[in-house]
Amino acid sequence: MGADDRIRRPAGVARTGSYHDSMPAIVDPAVEAYAEAHTTAPPAHLERVATETRSMLSDPGMMVGRLEGRFLELLVFAVGATSVLEIGTFGGYSSLAMAAGLAPGGSIVTCEIDPVHAEFARRHIAASPYADRIEVVVGPALRTLPTLPGPFDLVFIDADKGSYPAYYESALERLAPRGLIVADNTLWYGRILDPGDRSVDTEALRAFNEKVASDPRVVAVQTTVRDGVTIIRRAD
Repeated sequence: MGADDRIRRPAGVARTGSYHDSMPAIVDPAVEAYAEAHTTAPPAHLERVATETRSMLSDPGMMVGRLEGRFLELLVFAVGATSVLEIGTFGGYSSLAMAAGLAPGGSIVTCEIDPVHAEFARRHIAASPYADRIEVVVGPALRTLPTLPGPFDLVFIDADKGSYPAYYESALERLAPRGLIVADNTLWYGRILDPGDRSVDTEALRAFNEKVASDPRVVAVQTTVRDGVTIIRRAD
């Protein structure tokens, strides 16, 4: 992620550490901890990604983590996905989590603008059981997407918030008939409910949420997984 693909930290949150750790939880932390404890533990290669992400990359809170990683894997599995598109690779955790749910012969294309993040992700992908199923494409996602014809069975959007509407339109054009678009961070740790928060990212997410909810082309549900995961399909 980067100039057009990076998740910006909410205003007032320091660069060091995880901004997710600095934001108020949507779900009671005890409930969240219980849910994580009762979610199947990640395999060793994902544990290594998580450990190195926290120690080596800035803003490690951008990593989806155990609960959302399994959630994404099960969505991929449930739709029988053979073709997945990810917008925003970061350290590769989400790609590797989703790869475990792919149907036989399936593959993932993941877009990343930051070459440091891309190299980090590629290293971990190469050391995983899914090295032949994940392709990391480096460059601004809005330039990469027109080169990817699809169709995609699942598109995961987890990149800069201001571009969510453009990512959404591009994803919808390339979505398989029974495919899903999954957008992360759509509740922004509750900041979208704060009328005093007029920051660029918060306003962008409000606009995106309204756009999806009122779009007759789709059916959507906004969940409270982590800081909001919206799941979208084409309308009948």
